[in-house]
Amino acid sequence: MALTKENIIQQVYEKTQLPKGRARELVESTLEIMKSTMEQGEDLLVSGFGKFMVKHKAARRGRNPQTRQDIQLRARKVVVFKTSGVLRRRINGQDGQGGQDT
Repeated sequence: MALTKENIIQQVYEKTQLPKGRARELVESTLEIMKSTMEQGEDLLVSGFGKFMVKHKAARRGRNPQTRQDIQLRARKVVVFKTSGVLRRRINGQDGQGGQDT
């Protein structure tokens, strides 16, 4: 199951003992700051978690897989996420002592 915004709000509410409405405002405000940062084309770095990077993809030729017809794909921006070394080690069950990032 995926972690939803509602789950995050509930956990903030439980861990901070803030009123639920205030916990919701806090989470919504944080997400809004994150979205507006990336809308401006800036990267978003969360230490110990990872980095969200806005990448520009140039226009290119593609192919419709159903019809096999060539099509022109327009230029666009995509968001790429790269985990921090700390998070990568935790995901892989390492204690964070020693070892190398790959």
